[in-house]
Amino acid sequence: MNNKVLIIGSGIAGLSAALRLAKRGYQVEIVEKNSKAGGRLNQLKKDGFTFDLGPSFFSMTYEFEEFARDCNIEMPFRFIELDPLYSVHFNGNPKTYRLYKDIHKLAEQFKEEEPDFEAKMEKYLKKCAQLFDDTVDVVIKSNFDSIFDYLMHLIKVNPAHLPVLFRNFYQQVELHFSSKEVRQILSLVAFFLGRTPFDTMAIYTLLSHTEFRHNGYYNVEGGMYAIVEGLLRELKKENVQINYNTEIISYKENKGKLEHFIDNRGQSWKADLFLVNGDAAVFRGKVLDRKQFSTKKLDKMSWTMGYLTFYLGVKTKLPQVDHHNYYLGSNFEDYARKVQQDPGTLQKPYYYVNVVSKYNRECAPEGCESLFFVCPVPNLLQKPDWSDKDRIVDSIIEDFSGRIGQDIKPDIVSKTVFTPSDWEKQFHLHRGTGLGLSHKMLQIGAFRPSNVDEKFKNVFYAGASTVPGAGLPMGIISSKLAVERMLNFKAE
Repeated sequence: MNNKVLIIGSGIAGLSAALRLAKRGYQVEIVEKNSKAGGRLNQLKKDGFTFDLGPSFFSMTYEFEEFARDCNIEMPFRFIELDPLYSVHFNGNPKTYRLYKDIHKLAEQFKEEEPDFEAKMEKYLKKCAQLFDDTVDVVIKSNFDSIFDYLMHLIKVNPAHLPVLFRNFYQQVELHFSSKEVRQILSLVAFFLGRTPFDTMAIYTLLSHTEFRHNGYYNVEGGMYAIVEGLLRELKKENVQINYNTEIISYKENKGKLEHFIDNRGQSWKADLFLVNGDAAVFRGKVLDRKQFSTKKLDKMSWTMGYLTFYLGVKTKLPQVDHHNYYLGSNFEDYARKVQQDPGTLQKPYYYVNVVSKYNRECAPEGCESLFFVCPVPNLLQKPDWSDKDRIVDSIIEDFSGRIGQDIKPDIVSKTVFTPSDWEKQFHLHRGTGLGLSHKMLQIGAFRPSNVDEKFKNVFYAGASTVPGAGLPMGIISSKLAVERMLNFKAE
Protein backbone atom coordinates (compact mmCIF):
# COMPACT_ATOMS: atom_id res chain seq x y z
CA MET A 1 0.00 0.00 0.00
CA ASN A 2 1.22 3.52 -0.85
CA ASN A 3 0.60 4.77 2.65
CA LYS A 4 1.95 8.34 2.82
CA VAL A 5 -0.09 11.09 1.13
CA LEU A 6 0.85 14.75 0.90
CA ILE A 7 -1.97 17.17 0.09
CA ILE A 8 -1.06 20.60 -1.24
CA GLY A 9 -3.72 23.13 -0.31
CA SER A 10 -6.50 23.03 2.27
CA GLY A 11 -9.57 24.14 0.34
CA ILE A 12 -12.84 22.22 0.65
CA ALA A 13 -11.65 19.54 -1.81
CA GLY A 14 -8.30 19.11 -0.06
CA LEU A 15 -9.77 18.86 3.43
CA SER A 16 -12.51 16.43 2.41
CA ALA A 17 -10.05 14.27 0.45
CA ALA A 18 -7.72 14.24 3.47
CA LEU A 19 -10.47 12.90 5.69
CA ARG A 20 -11.58 10.30 3.14
CA LEU A 21 -7.99 9.03 2.89
CA ALA A 22 -7.25 9.15 6.61
CA LYS A 23 -10.37 7.10 7.30
CA ARG A 24 -9.01 4.48 4.91
CA GLY A 25 -5.76 4.13 6.80
CA TYR A 26 -3.52 6.49 4.84
CA GLN A 27 -0.99 8.67 6.61
CA VAL A 28 -2.01 12.15 5.47
CA GLU A 29 -0.21 15.46 5.80
CA ILE A 30 -1.25 18.85 4.37
CA VAL A 31 0.81 21.89 3.37
CA GLU A 32 -0.97 25.22 3.02
CA LYS A 33 0.35 28.46 1.53
CA ASN A 34 -1.72 30.70 3.79
CA SER A 35 -2.00 31.00 7.57
CA LYS A 36 -5.50 29.50 7.68
CA ALA A 37 -7.21 26.51 6.10
CA GLY A 38 -10.22 26.76 3.78
CA GLY A 39 -8.98 28.36 0.58
CA ARG A 40 -11.68 30.69 -0.70
CA LEU A 41 -14.10 29.17 1.81
CA ASN A 42 -12.63 31.39 4.46
CA GLN A 43 -13.36 34.00 7.07
CA LEU A 44 -12.36 37.57 7.75
CA LYS A 45 -12.36 38.86 11.34
CA LYS A 46 -11.74 42.55 11.79
CA ASP A 47 -12.75 45.34 14.18
CA GLY A 48 -15.09 43.03 16.09
CA PHE A 49 -16.90 41.90 12.91
CA THR A 50 -16.86 38.49 11.24
CA PHE A 51 -17.42 38.03 7.49
CA ASP A 52 -17.64 35.09 5.10
CA LEU A 53 -14.73 35.73 2.75
CA GLY A 54 -16.06 33.81 -0.25
CA PRO A 55 -19.11 31.50 -0.51
CA SER A 56 -22.02 32.70 1.64
CA PHE A 57 -24.49 29.83 1.12
CA PHE A 58 -24.44 26.39 -0.47
CA SER A 59 -26.59 23.75 -2.15
CA MET A 60 -26.66 19.98 -2.74
CA THR A 61 -26.58 19.12 0.97
CA TYR A 62 -26.89 15.45 0.06
CA GLU A 63 -23.31 15.50 -1.25
CA PHE A 64 -22.09 16.59 2.18
CA GLU A 65 -24.29 13.96 3.81
CA GLU A 66 -22.87 11.28 1.51
CA PHE A 67 -19.37 12.49 2.40
CA ALA A 68 -20.15 12.20 6.12
CA ARG A 69 -21.41 8.64 5.61
CA ASP A 70 -18.33 7.77 3.57
CA CYS A 71 -16.13 8.94 6.45
CA ASN A 72 -18.41 7.43 9.13
CA ILE A 73 -18.83 10.73 10.98
CA GLU A 74 -21.68 12.94 12.10
CA MET A 75 -22.23 16.02 9.92
CA PRO A 76 -19.46 18.34 11.21
CA PHE A 77 -21.56 21.53 10.88
CA ARG A 78 -25.20 22.61 11.14
CA PHE A 79 -27.14 24.13 8.26
CA ILE A 80 -30.54 25.77 7.77
CA GLU A 81 -32.59 25.90 4.57
CA LEU A 82 -33.15 29.36 3.09
CA ASP A 83 -36.74 30.49 2.61
CA PRO A 84 -36.84 32.66 0.62
CA LEU A 85 -33.73 31.62 -1.29
CA TYR A 86 -32.79 35.26 -1.88
CA SER A 87 -34.27 38.64 -2.76
CA VAL A 88 -33.91 40.60 -6.00
CA HIS A 89 -34.18 44.36 -6.46
CA PHE A 90 -34.36 46.20 -9.79
CA ASN A 91 -33.15 49.77 -10.19
CA GLY A 92 -36.09 52.15 -10.27
CA ASN A 93 -38.56 49.49 -9.15
CA PRO A 94 -39.67 49.72 -5.48
CA LYS A 95 -40.83 46.09 -5.48
CA THR A 96 -38.79 43.39 -3.75
CA TYR A 97 -38.94 39.97 -5.40
CA ARG A 98 -38.47 37.16 -2.90
CA LEU A 99 -37.61 33.82 -4.47
CA TYR A 100 -39.51 31.01 -2.76
CA LYS A 101 -39.27 27.28 -3.50
CA ASP A 102 -43.06 27.10 -3.16
CA ILE A 103 -43.97 27.71 -6.81
CA HIS A 104 -47.52 28.87 -6.01
CA LYS A 105 -46.12 31.37 -3.51
CA LEU A 106 -43.42 32.34 -6.01
CA ALA A 107 -46.06 32.94 -8.70
CA GLU A 108 -47.65 35.60 -6.51
CA GLN A 109 -44.46 37.64 -6.93
CA PHE A 110 -44.95 37.75 -10.71
CA LYS A 111 -48.72 37.93 -11.18
CA GLU A 112 -48.38 41.33 -12.86
CA GLU A 113 -45.23 40.67 -14.90
CA GLU A 114 -46.05 37.08 -15.94
CA PRO A 115 -49.74 36.25 -15.21
CA ASP A 116 -49.39 32.57 -16.18
CA PHE A 117 -46.08 32.23 -14.37
CA GLU A 118 -46.95 29.10 -12.40
CA ALA A 119 -47.73 26.97 -15.47
CA LYS A 120 -44.68 28.29 -17.31
CA MET A 121 -42.43 27.69 -14.31
CA GLU A 122 -43.62 24.11 -13.91
CA LYS A 123 -42.86 23.46 -17.58
CA TYR A 124 -39.45 25.12 -17.30
CA LEU A 125 -38.52 23.22 -14.13
CA LYS A 126 -39.63 19.94 -15.67
CA LYS A 127 -37.11 20.50 -18.48
CA CYS A 128 -34.44 21.53 -15.94
CA ALA A 129 -35.11 18.36 -13.93
CA GLN A 130 -34.72 16.21 -17.04
CA LEU A 131 -31.38 17.86 -17.78
CA PHE A 132 -30.27 17.29 -14.19
CA ASP A 133 -31.40 13.66 -13.99
CA ASP A 134 -29.93 12.74 -17.37
CA THR A 135 -26.51 14.37 -16.95
CA VAL A 136 -25.39 14.67 -13.32
CA ASP A 137 -24.51 11.04 -12.60
CA VAL A 138 -23.26 10.36 -16.12
CA VAL A 139 -21.09 13.46 -16.60
CA ILE A 140 -20.48 15.26 -13.30
CA LYS A 141 -19.90 12.33 -10.95
CA SER A 142 -17.62 10.26 -13.19
CA ASN A 143 -13.91 9.96 -13.86
CA PHE A 144 -12.81 9.88 -17.49
CA ASP A 145 -9.69 8.12 -18.74
CA SER A 146 -9.71 9.77 -22.16
CA ILE A 147 -11.76 12.03 -24.41
CA PHE A 148 -13.07 8.90 -26.10
CA ASP A 149 -14.20 7.57 -22.72
CA TYR A 150 -15.93 10.91 -22.04
CA LEU A 151 -17.70 10.84 -25.40
CA MET A 152 -18.90 7.32 -24.68
CA HIS A 153 -20.41 8.63 -21.46
CA LEU A 154 -22.13 11.44 -23.36
CA ILE A 155 -23.74 8.94 -25.73
CA LYS A 156 -25.72 7.70 -22.73
CA VAL A 157 -27.37 11.11 -22.33
CA ASN A 158 -30.87 11.43 -23.79
CA PRO A 159 -30.51 12.86 -27.34
CA ALA A 160 -33.62 14.97 -26.71
CA HIS A 161 -31.28 17.42 -24.97
CA LEU A 162 -29.17 18.01 -28.08
CA PRO A 163 -30.85 21.34 -29.06
CA VAL A 164 -29.95 22.74 -25.63
CA LEU A 165 -26.26 22.49 -26.52
CA PHE A 166 -26.72 25.21 -29.14
CA ARG A 167 -28.26 27.80 -26.81
CA ASN A 168 -26.95 29.91 -23.98
CA PHE A 169 -28.56 30.06 -20.55
CA TYR A 170 -30.52 33.25 -21.26
CA GLN A 171 -31.87 31.93 -24.56
CA GLN A 172 -33.17 28.83 -22.82
CA VAL A 173 -34.98 30.93 -20.22
CA GLU A 174 -36.36 33.16 -22.99
CA LEU A 175 -38.12 30.16 -24.51
CA HIS A 176 -40.28 29.84 -21.42
CA PHE A 177 -40.88 33.37 -20.10
CA SER A 178 -41.78 36.73 -21.64
CA SER A 179 -41.11 39.31 -18.91
CA LYS A 180 -37.61 40.71 -18.52
CA GLU A 181 -37.89 40.54 -14.72
CA VAL A 182 -38.47 36.79 -14.72
CA ARG A 183 -35.83 36.17 -17.37
CA GLN A 184 -33.21 38.15 -15.51
CA ILE A 185 -33.99 36.69 -12.09
CA LEU A 186 -33.92 33.09 -13.30
CA SER A 187 -30.67 33.78 -15.15
CA LEU A 188 -28.82 35.00 -12.06
CA VAL A 189 -27.74 31.49 -11.14
CA ALA A 190 -25.44 31.47 -14.19
CA PHE A 191 -23.23 33.96 -12.33
CA PHE A 192 -22.59 31.21 -9.73
CA LEU A 193 -20.52 29.47 -12.42
CA GLY A 194 -18.35 32.55 -12.84
CA ARG A 195 -19.71 33.68 -16.19
CA THR A 196 -22.85 35.44 -17.40
CA PRO A 197 -26.18 34.05 -18.69
CA PHE A 198 -25.10 35.06 -22.20
CA ASP A 199 -21.93 32.96 -22.30
CA THR A 200 -23.01 30.05 -20.09
CA MET A 201 -24.33 26.94 -21.82
CA ALA A 202 -28.07 26.31 -21.55
CA ILE A 203 -27.35 22.85 -20.15
CA TYR A 204 -26.66 24.61 -16.86
CA THR A 205 -30.31 25.63 -16.51
CA LEU A 206 -30.32 22.36 -14.56
CA LEU A 207 -29.20 24.64 -11.71
CA SER A 208 -32.73 26.08 -11.61
CA HIS A 209 -33.85 22.58 -10.65
CA THR A 210 -31.35 22.51 -7.78
CA GLU A 211 -32.57 25.94 -6.65
CA PHE A 212 -36.34 25.55 -6.68
CA ARG A 213 -37.17 21.88 -6.71
CA HIS A 214 -34.36 19.53 -5.85
CA ASN A 215 -32.50 20.81 -2.79
CA GLY A 216 -32.48 24.61 -2.51
CA TYR A 217 -29.92 26.75 -0.70
CA TYR A 218 -28.66 26.65 2.86
CA ASN A 219 -27.00 28.86 5.46
CA VAL A 220 -24.46 27.46 7.88
CA GLU A 221 -24.92 28.21 11.57
CA GLY A 222 -22.13 30.52 12.69
CA GLY A 223 -21.14 31.40 9.14
CA MET A 224 -19.75 29.37 6.27
CA TYR A 225 -16.34 28.93 7.88
CA ALA A 226 -17.98 26.54 10.32
CA ILE A 227 -17.70 23.95 7.50
CA VAL A 228 -13.90 24.28 7.58
CA GLU A 229 -13.77 24.31 11.38
CA GLY A 230 -15.84 21.12 11.48
CA LEU A 231 -13.56 19.37 9.00
CA LEU A 232 -10.47 20.48 10.94
CA ARG A 233 -11.88 18.95 14.12
CA GLU A 234 -12.39 15.64 12.33
CA LEU A 235 -8.90 15.74 10.80
CA LYS A 236 -7.38 16.40 14.21
CA LYS A 237 -8.99 13.20 15.48
CA GLU A 238 -7.20 11.36 12.66
CA ASN A 239 -3.85 13.01 13.50
CA VAL A 240 -3.67 14.79 10.16
CA GLN A 241 -1.09 17.57 10.44
CA ILE A 242 -1.47 20.86 8.53
CA ASN A 243 1.66 22.92 7.89
CA TYR A 244 0.69 26.55 7.32
CA ASN A 245 2.64 29.33 5.58
CA THR A 246 4.20 26.66 3.38
CA GLU A 247 4.14 27.32 -0.36
CA ILE A 248 5.19 24.63 -2.82
CA ILE A 249 7.37 26.12 -5.57
CA SER A 250 9.29 23.22 -7.13
CA TYR A 251 9.68 19.44 -7.31
CA LYS A 252 12.03 16.54 -7.92
CA GLU A 253 11.27 13.48 -10.01
CA ASN A 254 12.90 10.08 -10.08
CA LYS A 255 12.45 7.58 -12.91
CA GLY A 256 9.25 9.18 -14.18
CA LYS A 257 7.70 9.43 -10.74
CA LEU A 258 7.38 12.48 -8.53
CA GLU A 259 9.66 11.97 -5.54
CA HIS A 260 9.10 15.13 -3.53
CA PHE A 261 7.95 18.73 -3.66
CA ILE A 262 10.04 21.65 -2.47
CA ASP A 263 8.63 24.60 -0.52
CA ASN A 264 9.56 28.30 -0.40
CA ARG A 265 12.09 27.63 2.40
CA GLY A 266 13.86 24.86 0.51
CA GLN A 267 12.34 22.05 2.57
CA SER A 268 11.49 18.80 0.77
CA TRP A 269 8.11 17.09 1.18
CA LYS A 270 8.24 13.41 0.29
CA ALA A 271 5.31 11.01 -0.02
CA ASP A 272 4.06 8.02 -1.97
CA LEU A 273 1.06 9.87 -3.37
CA PHE A 274 0.40 13.58 -3.86
CA LEU A 275 -2.90 15.43 -4.16
CA VAL A 276 -2.88 19.01 -5.41
CA ASN A 277 -5.78 21.14 -4.14
CA GLY A 278 -4.75 24.26 -5.99
CA ASP A 279 -5.87 25.37 -9.43
CA ALA A 280 -5.05 22.31 -11.55
CA ALA A 281 -4.07 24.37 -14.60
CA VAL A 282 -2.07 27.02 -12.74
CA PHE A 283 -0.14 24.47 -10.64
CA ARG A 284 0.86 22.47 -13.70
CA GLY A 285 2.31 25.62 -15.24
CA LYS A 286 3.88 27.43 -12.28
CA VAL A 287 5.21 24.48 -10.27
CA LEU A 288 5.55 21.58 -12.73
CA ASP A 289 6.76 23.82 -15.61
CA ARG A 290 4.45 22.29 -18.21
CA LYS A 291 4.65 24.23 -21.47
CA GLN A 292 1.02 23.53 -22.33
CA PHE A 293 0.09 25.36 -19.12
CA SER A 294 2.43 28.33 -19.46
CA THR A 295 1.03 31.76 -18.64
CA LYS A 296 0.78 32.50 -22.36
CA LYS A 297 -1.18 29.29 -22.97
CA LEU A 298 -3.37 29.85 -19.91
CA ASP A 299 -4.29 33.34 -21.14
CA LYS A 300 -5.73 31.78 -24.30
CA MET A 301 -8.09 29.53 -22.32
CA SER A 302 -11.57 30.62 -21.26
CA TRP A 303 -11.65 31.74 -17.63
CA THR A 304 -14.32 32.89 -15.23
CA MET A 305 -14.76 36.56 -14.44
CA GLY A 306 -13.12 38.37 -11.55
CA TYR A 307 -14.83 39.43 -8.36
CA LEU A 308 -14.66 42.72 -6.55
CA THR A 309 -15.57 41.91 -2.95
CA PHE A 310 -15.74 44.21 0.03
CA TYR A 311 -16.65 43.77 3.65
CA LEU A 312 -18.32 46.48 5.71
CA GLY A 313 -18.98 46.66 9.43
CA VAL A 314 -21.70 49.24 10.10
CA LYS A 315 -22.83 50.63 13.46
CA THR A 316 -26.52 50.41 12.65
CA LYS A 317 -29.17 47.75 12.08
CA LEU A 318 -30.72 47.21 8.63
CA PRO A 319 -34.12 45.57 9.24
CA GLN A 320 -35.24 46.39 5.68
CA VAL A 321 -32.46 44.27 4.12
CA ASP A 322 -32.83 40.48 3.80
CA HIS A 323 -30.03 37.97 4.40
CA HIS A 324 -29.20 37.35 0.70
CA ASN A 325 -29.89 40.10 -1.84
CA TYR A 326 -29.23 40.85 -5.51
CA TYR A 327 -29.35 44.40 -6.84
CA LEU A 328 -29.74 44.72 -10.60
CA GLY A 329 -29.22 47.85 -12.63
CA SER A 330 -31.46 49.01 -15.45
CA ASN A 331 -28.91 47.72 -17.97
CA PHE A 332 -28.72 44.03 -16.95
CA GLU A 333 -28.28 42.62 -20.45
CA ASP A 334 -25.82 45.26 -21.59
CA TYR A 335 -23.87 44.90 -18.35
CA ALA A 336 -23.77 41.11 -18.49
CA ARG A 337 -22.67 41.08 -22.12
CA LYS A 338 -19.86 43.57 -21.54
CA VAL A 339 -18.64 42.86 -18.00
CA GLN A 340 -15.76 40.68 -19.23
CA GLN A 341 -14.55 43.20 -21.81
CA ASP A 342 -15.60 46.72 -20.86
CA PRO A 343 -14.55 48.02 -17.42
CA GLY A 344 -16.79 51.06 -18.01
CA THR A 345 -19.83 48.93 -17.26
CA LEU A 346 -18.79 48.97 -13.61
CA GLN A 347 -20.40 52.37 -13.21
CA LYS A 348 -23.85 50.73 -13.29
CA PRO A 349 -23.15 47.54 -11.40
CA TYR A 350 -25.03 44.40 -10.63
CA TYR A 351 -24.05 43.22 -7.18
CA TYR A 352 -24.91 40.86 -4.32
CA VAL A 353 -25.15 41.73 -0.63
CA ASN A 354 -25.05 39.24 2.22
CA VAL A 355 -25.95 40.29 5.78
CA VAL A 356 -24.25 37.44 7.63
CA SER A 357 -25.15 38.95 11.02
CA LYS A 358 -28.87 38.70 10.21
CA TYR A 359 -29.10 35.22 11.71
CA ASN A 360 -25.60 34.93 13.17
CA ARG A 361 -25.64 37.62 15.85
CA GLU A 362 -22.15 36.75 17.01
CA CYS A 363 -20.77 38.02 13.68
CA ALA A 364 -21.29 41.68 14.61
CA PRO A 365 -21.23 43.77 17.80
CA GLU A 366 -24.53 44.69 19.43
CA GLY A 367 -26.54 47.07 17.24
CA CYS A 368 -24.27 46.50 14.23
CA GLU A 369 -24.31 44.51 10.97
CA SER A 370 -21.68 42.67 8.93
CA LEU A 371 -22.16 43.25 5.18
CA PHE A 372 -20.46 41.30 2.39
CA PHE A 373 -20.66 42.76 -1.15
CA VAL A 374 -19.80 40.86 -4.34
CA CYS A 375 -19.69 42.48 -7.77
CA PRO A 376 -18.75 40.44 -10.88
CA VAL A 377 -16.08 42.36 -12.77
CA PRO A 378 -13.54 41.84 -15.57
CA ASN A 379 -10.59 39.69 -14.52
CA LEU A 380 -7.02 40.96 -14.87
CA LEU A 381 -6.85 39.98 -18.53
CA GLN A 382 -9.37 42.70 -19.35
CA LYS A 383 -8.73 45.09 -16.45
CA PRO A 384 -5.22 44.82 -15.00
CA ASP A 385 -5.33 48.16 -13.15
CA TRP A 386 -7.50 48.40 -10.01
CA SER A 387 -6.25 51.75 -8.74
CA ASP A 388 -9.85 52.97 -9.12
CA LYS A 389 -11.20 50.38 -6.66
CA ASP A 390 -12.22 52.95 -4.02
CA ARG A 391 -14.23 54.97 -6.54
CA ILE A 392 -16.05 51.84 -7.73
CA VAL A 393 -16.73 50.65 -4.18
CA ASP A 394 -18.01 54.09 -3.18
CA SER A 395 -20.40 54.10 -6.14
CA ILE A 396 -21.81 50.74 -5.08
CA ILE A 397 -22.22 51.86 -1.46
CA GLU A 398 -24.02 54.99 -2.68
CA ASP A 399 -26.29 52.93 -4.93
CA PHE A 400 -27.05 50.48 -2.11
CA SER A 401 -27.85 53.31 0.30
CA GLY A 402 -30.31 54.75 -2.20
CA ARG A 403 -31.95 51.36 -2.79
CA ILE A 404 -32.56 50.69 0.93
CA GLY A 405 -33.49 54.26 1.81
CA GLN A 406 -30.72 54.59 4.41
CA ASP A 407 -27.31 56.21 4.00
CA ILE A 408 -24.84 53.73 5.51
CA LYS A 409 -21.69 55.75 4.73
CA PRO A 410 -21.57 57.62 8.09
CA ASP A 411 -22.04 54.31 9.93
CA ILE A 412 -19.15 52.39 8.34
CA VAL A 413 -16.63 51.49 11.06
CA SER A 414 -14.81 48.68 9.24
CA LYS A 415 -14.00 48.36 5.54
CA THR A 416 -11.92 45.82 3.60
CA VAL A 417 -11.71 45.59 -0.20
CA PHE A 418 -10.48 42.66 -2.31
CA THR A 419 -9.94 43.23 -6.03
CA PRO A 420 -9.08 40.51 -8.57
CA SER A 421 -5.42 41.41 -7.92
CA ASP A 422 -5.84 40.52 -4.25
CA TRP A 423 -7.61 37.25 -5.05
CA GLU A 424 -4.83 36.33 -7.48
CA LYS A 425 -2.10 37.02 -4.93
CA GLN A 426 -3.70 35.25 -1.98
CA PHE A 427 -5.00 32.13 -3.73
CA HIS A 428 -2.94 31.82 -6.94
CA LEU A 429 -6.01 32.46 -9.09
CA HIS A 430 -4.97 32.98 -12.69
CA ARG A 431 -5.47 36.66 -13.59
CA GLY A 432 -7.70 37.03 -10.54
CA THR A 433 -10.43 34.81 -11.95
CA GLY A 434 -12.90 33.92 -9.23
CA LEU A 435 -13.65 30.28 -10.08
CA GLY A 436 -10.87 29.10 -12.35
CA LEU A 437 -11.48 27.78 -15.86
CA SER A 438 -14.95 28.45 -17.25
CA HIS A 439 -17.45 25.72 -18.06
CA LYS A 440 -17.52 25.99 -21.82
CA MET A 441 -18.16 22.90 -23.93
CA LEU A 442 -14.47 22.25 -24.57
CA GLN A 443 -13.53 22.88 -20.94
CA ILE A 444 -15.78 20.41 -19.15
CA GLY A 445 -15.52 16.67 -18.58
CA ALA A 446 -12.44 15.13 -20.20
CA PHE A 447 -11.66 18.46 -21.88
CA ARG A 448 -10.88 19.93 -18.46
CA PRO A 449 -7.40 19.40 -16.94
CA SER A 450 -7.51 15.83 -15.64
CA ASN A 451 -7.52 14.92 -11.96
CA VAL A 452 -4.55 12.59 -12.55
CA ASP A 453 -1.31 14.06 -13.78
CA GLU A 454 -0.37 13.36 -17.40
CA LYS A 455 3.27 12.62 -16.50
CA PHE A 456 3.50 11.67 -12.83
CA LYS A 457 0.95 8.94 -12.17
CA ASN A 458 1.31 9.38 -8.41
CA VAL A 459 0.09 13.01 -8.59
CA PHE A 460 -3.63 13.81 -8.49
CA TYR A 461 -5.79 16.95 -8.46
CA ALA A 462 -8.99 18.06 -6.75
CA GLY A 463 -10.72 21.44 -6.72
CA ALA A 464 -10.55 24.36 -9.12
CA SER A 465 -10.07 23.87 -12.86
CA THR A 466 -10.28 20.08 -12.77
CA VAL A 467 -13.33 17.79 -12.80
CA PRO A 468 -16.15 18.30 -12.21
CA GLY A 469 -16.20 22.12 -11.84
CA ALA A 470 -16.64 25.10 -9.53
CA GLY A 471 -18.57 25.38 -6.28
CA LEU A 472 -18.61 23.81 -2.82
CA PRO A 473 -20.60 20.68 -3.74
CA MET A 474 -18.35 20.21 -6.76
CA GLY A 475 -15.36 20.38 -4.41
CA ILE A 476 -16.82 17.53 -2.36
CA ILE A 477 -17.47 15.51 -5.53
CA SER A 478 -14.00 16.37 -6.84
CA SER A 479 -12.43 14.95 -3.68
CA LYS A 480 -14.39 11.73 -4.12
CA LEU A 481 -13.30 11.34 -7.76
CA ALA A 482 -9.65 12.04 -6.92
CA VAL A 483 -9.67 9.61 -3.99
CA GLU A 484 -11.13 6.92 -6.28
CA ARG A 485 -8.13 7.46 -8.56
CA MET A 486 -5.72 7.25 -5.65
CA LEU A 487 -7.26 4.06 -4.26
CA ASN A 488 -6.84 2.43 -7.67
CA PHE A 489 -3.22 3.56 -8.01
CA LYS A 490 -0.70 0.75 -8.33
CA ALA A 491 2.98 1.57 -7.97
CA GLU A 492 5.16 0.26 -10.75
